[in-house]
Amino acid sequence: MKTIIVIGGSKGIGNALITKLLDHSKVINISRTSPEKTHSNLIHYSCDVTQDELPEIESADGLIYCPGSINLKPISRLSIEDFKEDFEINVLGAVKAIQKYLPVLKNGNKPAVVLFSTVAAKLGMPFHASIATSKAGVEGLVKSLGAELAPTIRVNAIAPTVTNTDLASKLLRNDKMIENITDRHPLKKFLNPEEVAGMAEFLLSDKAASLSGQIFEMDCGIVSFKI
Repeated sequence: MKTIIVIGGSKGIGNALITKLLDHSKVINISRTSPEKTHSNLIHYSCDVTQDELPEIESADGLIYCPGSINLKPISRLSIEDFKEDFEINVLGAVKAIQKYLPVLKNGNKPAVVLFSTVAAKLGMPFHASIATSKAGVEGLVKSLGAELAPTIRVNAIAPTVTNTDLASKLLRNDKMIENITDRHPLKKFLNPEEVAGMAEFLLSDKAASLSGQIFEMDCGIVSFKI
């Protein structure tokens, strides 16, 4: 049975992933609040990854970093502090976790790391300057570390479009907004957390043994197609 470290598994995609992983893996969750579930295979550490010292963990076979931000403002209203905060949450937090747990991952069973980008890193979208800049950094990190850590540790990222989580609630706060977002996607849908968690589960698994340094766009066609 593998052991997977999940950073930010109390809500959204991370929580959906924990639910899937607990069927076959031990899960060590690190987040500010605890998941609303208990399981014999689940260990929780209360911790703010950007502020606190990360807990010591003796062994692990995978790491997934789920924290993120959706800070949508015109460039004239984005402060330098906004850019710094988004970069700290999305990039430096991931770097901190990888550096902390790299020694135990190197000793793991076919270890893998999964990070998160966004479709906005490739598709130019108004008001996304700060988050797109941060997530572009995540994509660069994936490419660099995928090369640096091969063949021992695989490193990939998922770049989802709008996903129905608390983080995206402002984008989906009424029927009209939901209709508009649905219509913008060629597949006439947006994502649910379970879909994205399923991709993350796959990338952590041995079924993805040949995949590293890749950014997987779960875009419902919005980046890939012009229809």
